Parts: sequence; structure tokens; C-alpha cells
Amino acid sequence: MLKNKVHSTSVLGCMLRQRPSTAYWSSALALFTFFLTWSFAYSLFPLWLNQTLQLSGKQTGIVFAANALAALFAMPVYGVVQDKLGTGKQLLRILALLTIAVGPFFVYVYQPLLTHHFFTGVCVGALYSALAFGAAVGTLEALIERIGRQHGVEFGRARLWGSLGWAVATFAAGIIFNISPQVNFWIASVSGAAFFVCVLRLPTNEFDLQSSHRTSISSMDVFALLKLGSFWRLGFYVMGVSCLYQIYDQQFAIYFAAMFPSVEEGNRFYGYLNSTQVFVEAGLMFVAPYVVNKVGAKNGLLLSGAIMALRILASGLVDDTISISMVKLLHAVELPLLLVSIFKYITVNFDARLSATIYLIGFNVMSQVVTTALSSLVGEMYDTFGFANAYLVLGIVVTLNVAISWRVLEDKNKATPALQQPNLKMSRD
Repeated sequence: MLKNKVHSTSVLGCMLRQRPSTAYWSSALALFTFFLTWSFAYSLFPLWLNQTLQLSGKQTGIVFAANALAALFAMPVYGVVQDKLGTGKQLLRILALLTIAVGPFFVYVYQPLLTHHFFTGVCVGALYSALAFGAAVGTLEALIERIGRQHGVEFGRARLWGSLGWAVATFAAGIIFNISPQVNFWIASVSGAAFFVCVLRLPTNEFDLQSSHRTSISSMDVFALLKLGSFWRLGFYVMGVSCLYQIYDQQFAIYFAAMFPSVEEGNRFYGYLNSTQVFVEAGLMFVAPYVVNKVGAKNGLLLSGAIMALRILASGLVDDTISISMVKLLHAVELPLLLVSIFKYITVNFDARLSATIYLIGFNVMSQVVTTALSSLVGEMYDTFGFANAYLVLGIVVTLNVAISWRVLEDKNKATPALQQPNLKMSRD
């Protein structure tokens, strides 16, 4: 009797499990619509702050720092909740509802507050940014990666649709921005509704054996991460390389647009170029898994870091529109390598049950810590020394940190996956 019951349950589980192609397309559409929404709202965010609201470089840095600080507190909570849910979609449904509110929030709440009550606007905007996008993106990517492992779908191939969504929106946003930035925000609300529908269609395998591990995750498992030397070695790379690169990229659109005869022309070309870059990025996202599987997760991270350093340094050296455009396109090579490598590195060196927590804390949260601390300072450097000189300083620091990361990151063939033993007694070296 019991045997028949178990057999029936396993059959039902197989029936509920979606085919790889179905899981792939549902994941792809969720990523596409989320990044479409995010891009319409935030791809030209620094231009909106600088040109529409007339904020200084320091004020813009304060906005970015506050957004990062809010995401810093939200990400660990999101990561732990999503790991406990396994492939459950309850959290993402709430986040999807928040994306629908982009238009009303930006037009009726955020802009008036930043204009008339700056610091209140900074705090309110940071809270919304973190809950709807800053922390949500890591949660979505971690869930899609977990679904991919269960259904045999390579994360990079699904994630490329996120890049396509960003590219499509940015192409249109650059044109629409010169007409009215508010139109972009209302379009984001519409695509947010589409994202909500796509979230409902993501697969949830209640009978999958991997999903059954979700109840075994405790807070002690999460705190144990902080005792691992391997966790902090990954953290050094994230904070010293990836995060500094993100800070560099925050106000790059302002620097880019200033190189053109008029700001409107610069905005338009930035939209075109950003869209082209992300289309190339999407294609390379398909190739990146092959490259990373060939060279290993550690070398993938180092290669990505070297490209980041090159782009930052080159931005401080070139002074014409063609060269700066070529520099911008380097991001299309760097990001696919980074995203695929970071998940491969986590899978090899840590317990896959905690992939969402490790990704959110070890990658996104650490990024937000440094972003919070340095965004305002770097923004003031732009105001004081100019973009080019500030880029050279950042580029030198990132180059040195890539070299140190070569020594501290663990090699794929030598790493022993951590947190695999039930008693969680692991080395701290």
C-alpha cells in the first residue's frame, strides 16, 4: 500500500514537472519582462537625475548610495526567504506587483520629493528601488538558476532574455526620454503587469527532491557562511572588482552624453549604443557557459575582472565619441562572463541549497555595502577632478584587486564544496 502511494506520488511529480523547453521559455519570458520594466525605469536614471531634476554629481551619488543601502538590508531577507521557498513564487508575486507601480511612484511621489524635499525623496526612493528592483533582481536570477538546475536549462541561455529585455527598452527609452521621461515610467508599469503574468507561469515542482531540501535550511546554515574563508575570498573579488566597476558605471551615461554637441543628441545615441551593447551581451550570454565551462569558474571571474579594469582605464584615456562608444561595448563581454562564472563558482564551492542566499549576500549584498560607502565620494570626485581623472584612479585600484583575486580565489579543480556536511563543521581557512 505504502509502495503504491510512493509510486503514485513520484508519477504525479513527473507529471507536474515541466519539460525543459517549457521551463526554459517560462524562465526566459519572466527575465525578459522584468528587465524590460527595470530598463524603462532605470536605464536612463542618472540622466533623469542630472538633466531633468538638475542634481549635482554629489547629489546623484547620494541617491545611488541610498538605493544601495536599502538593497543591502533587503537582499539577505529575500535570499533566506527564497531559499526556504525553494522554487516557490510567493515572494516574486509580491515583487512583481511593486513593478506595476513604477509610473505612479516616479511621477507623483519620487520626482516631487526629490525636487522639494531631497533627503525625504532619497529615502522613499531607495526603499522602493530596493524592494522592486535592487534586491528583486538577485532573487529572480537565483530562482531561475535553481529552476534551470532542476530542468536541465543552462542559466546563461535563459538569462540572455533578460539582456534582450533591457536592450529593447533602452533602445526606445533613449528616444522617448527627449520627449518626456515620464512616458518611460508609464511604459514600465505596463511591462510590470506583463512580468506579473510571467511570474505566475514559472514552474513550481512541489514533488521535486531538490525542492524538498528547502525545509532543512536554518538560520545557522546562513550564519555559518560568515565563518567561511572561501566566502570572504569571493567577497574580496566582489567588493574590490565588481562593485567598484558598478560605481564607475553609475554616472557613465552623463559623461558619455557630455561628449556630444548637444545633450539631446548624446541622450539619443546613448540609448542606441546601450541597446546595441545589450543585444551583443545577449548573444554572448548564450556563449558564456561554454567559455566558463572550458576555463573554469575562477578564470571566468578573473577574465571578467580584467575586462572591467580595461574599460574603466580606457574611459579615462579616450576623448572622442567613437572611442568612448567602443569602450562602452566592452560591457557586453564582461557581464555574461561575470554572471555565469559567479553561479558556477557558487555551485562548485558551496552548498547548492543555499545558492540564493550566497548569491544575494556574497555577490549583491557585498556590492551594495561598497556602493553605499563610496557612491557619494566618487560622485564628489567627478565634480572636483572630472570624470576622466576619477576613472583613472578607479581603474588602477580595480587592476590591483584583480591581481590579488588571482591569488585568493579558489581554483575549480582544487575547491572542496563547503557546507555539505550535516553538522556544518567546516574549515575556516
